[in-house]
Amino acid sequence: MKKWLLLLMTAGLAAALAACGTSSNNSNASGDDKTLIMATSADYPPFESKDGDKVVGFDVDLATALAKKNGYKIEIQDMDFASLVSALKTNKADIVLAGMTPTEKRKKQVDFSDVYYNAENLVVSKKSSGIKAEKDLKDKTVGVQLGSIQQDEANGFQKKYNLTVEDRNKISDIIQEIKAGRFDAAIIEDKVAAGYLEKEKEFQAFGLNSSNEGSAIAFKKNSDLTAKFNKSLKEMKDNGELDQLIKKWFADEK
Repeated sequence: MKKWLLLLMTAGLAAALAACGTSSNNSNASGDDKTLIMATSADYPPFESKDGDKVVGFDVDLATALAKKNGYKIEIQDMDFASLVSALKTNKADIVLAGMTPTEKRKKQVDFSDVYYNAENLVVSKKSSGIKAEKDLKDKTVGVQLGSIQQDEANGFQKKYNLTVEDRNKISDIIQEIKAGRFDAAIIEDKVAAGYLEKEKEFQAFGLNSSNEGSAIAFKKNSDLTAKFNKSLKEMKDNGELDQLIKKWFADEK
């Protein structure tokens, strides 16, 4: 009798351990199998921004469409950009859409979808700054978003032009630093910069001769969602749904 009971307990413990082992990779951060937590940094219009208490933007619409095609709902968590990869790794989020570039460094920590949008980096400054070309950045103070690919680019220019690189968590904070005269310029993605250039009439911008590898969706390592979302993303590219979202949010591409 005791031997039978011991075998039963051992079998039950093994089953419990097996369940724990699979849940970390496949369970959703929300605890609801039909709801995915999308982490983003809602200071990056038109990709994502706040409209009152609601987060809206191109990435939100794309995530919602892709999730729906795969039987999920989306719940959005707004956080600093530099915390997004960590949110995936610590199971606080299931996906990240935040205009994020799939760099080699990030690929070592998380998985990425195919690229869904390509953009260019701009140098933004006041018209009175005298900064009209890359060489004019010499000895200047340049602002970038913490943890962004633009920060990597500025760091690459640091030695070449004797730059002082300053980072902030939010693009809006960087813009305020330029307006206050504490930053000479900033490196910002073109579609994001466009909104500020339209609003701030004293600002100007020019493109950098560098490659932006585009934006992709980030997932936890070995997530089942990566293949599912890639399949649906391809469908949206093929049937024109992705183009419709691009035209909705990026006015110059209508």
